[in-house]
Amino acid sequence: MLMRTHRFTSLLFASLLAAPIARAQQPAGGAAPADTISPQQQAYQQRKSELVKELQTSQDQLSDVRAQRVQLEARIETALAQSMQQRSQALMMSNEQSSLLQLDGMLTQAQDNMVAQRDRMRSLGDAVKHRVGAVLVVLLKADSVAPEALGPLELKVDQVVASTRTYSMAAGYALQQGAVDQLWRSELLPTAHAVKVEMTLGGVKVSQSLNVDTKAETVTYVQFTVQNGQLVPVTWTATGTAPY
Repeated sequence: MLMRTHRFTSLLFASLLAAPIARAQQPAGGAAPADTISPQQQAYQQRKSELVKELQTSQDQLSDVRAQRVQLEARIETALAQSMQQRSQALMMSNEQSSLLQLDGMLTQAQDNMVAQRDRMRSLGDAVKHRVGAVLVVLLKADSVAPEALGPLELKVDQVVASTRTYSMAAGYALQQGAVDQLWRSELLPTAHAVKVEMTLGGVKVSQSLNVDTKAETVTYVQFTVQNGQLVPVTWTATGTAPY
């Protein structure tokens, strides 16, 4: 396009240089009348107008091409920016997916470790119970008190409430006939333990406590017997972890 414009410009300059020669051939005394213009001059004027129009058209086309080039460059830059943004997002998603997979693997491994530790602790607990476990049994005997006199009862082992009772009339008759109520039975460490019973007898609250030494692979019994409005404790032991 630029070569064509240059060619039109050269032709226009050549025509303008030829104009003085044509004017020199006119007779002296002023410009020639319109009806005396030679065919060569008419051809020159026509050709000049055509060249000017072609030059203007070429310049307009060149301006359009430049504008299209600017638009194309802008589109290319926009496309590159969008491509880079999409690539960045893809890389970010890839990193997030990798992080999630790693986290899932860590959680799975931690869960497996927790299950293994739980099984191990359970096995150790079972081994301890079988080797050094002690059993404590707490009983209540109330064959010397009227059934209606038996009130609420609370048992504490090592200062923690282990059992509570509220006796009905039928339960009171059973105790009066010689039945024994097992208040509590549990495995615990072979060491000293504090046992305390609080009970209401005939509207009066009474209590009794004692320290009991339990031994490994031994069942220790503590029986509280109601006598004369009081709780009298008695203890004995049996070898093994099952009562006789």
